[in-house]
Amino acid sequence: MLRDEDEDVLRAAHAALCLKWQIAGPLHSSEIRSKSDGFRWLRVLPPEKHAEFMADITALATRTELTAIACVIDRPGYNHRYLARYGGDRWELCKTAFSIVVERSAKYARELGRRLRVNIERSDKKTDRLIQRYYDELRGSGHPFDTGNAAKYGPYVATDFAETLYEFRTKNKSSPPLQIADLCLWPMCLGGYRPDNPPYLALKNAGTLIDAKLAPSDVESRGIKYSCWDLQEQAKAAHAMAPEKPEPGR
Repeated sequence: MLRDEDEDVLRAAHAALCLKWQIAGPLHSSEIRSKSDGFRWLRVLPPEKHAEFMADITALATRTELTAIACVIDRPGYNHRYLARYGGDRWELCKTAFSIVVERSAKYARELGRRLRVNIERSDKKTDRLIQRYYDELRGSGHPFDTGNAAKYGPYVATDFAETLYEFRTKNKSSPPLQIADLCLWPMCLGGYRPDNPPYLALKNAGTLIDAKLAPSDVESRGIKYSCWDLQEQAKAAHAMAPEKPEPGR
């Protein structure tokens, strides 16, 4: 999330990084991590220059103007919870993720006395129309979840969405704010599985994550959402209970 008046500052920081490293195309998180396609040149950088580049990328993704939020759904956990019950009639993952992240973003925007413009990365026409429909349904009907199950999260009703959601747009990958959102997304996803990984810790320690900007009691209902995490929690509990393996020679 980004305030309108901070967008020029963010675009200038993006442009400065691209000029320094002579980057002509978009900052693709996956290509940077794998040093592939437009970022194959990272493979021949000396270690100290690669570290400098990654520090610059981290600084861009953790600017104080940004608030990072996500809804991360564990696909095996999602299928485990809903496949037997609903089969082929279960929702697309994107409907759940979009509805949750937009509602939580709208709550934060409203807390700041703001309205929310929703920008998505342009895909194929069918997908763009699908996401647009999710947006319109939020404004027209409210959230799509079971009322009883959602009650603990303080759900918005249709009028709340209609008052807070200002505009829906599709943007190309050439958009600097979308590129920066892409840089933030992978660490947030990975953070649900490995909260000690460096990219996630960089966002956390910088206070970029929305969780750092909420009261602790509000994080569960308004912060980053890790959904269908049952199998992950079970695996974590099983690992904690497993006997410690003896060290070699003991």
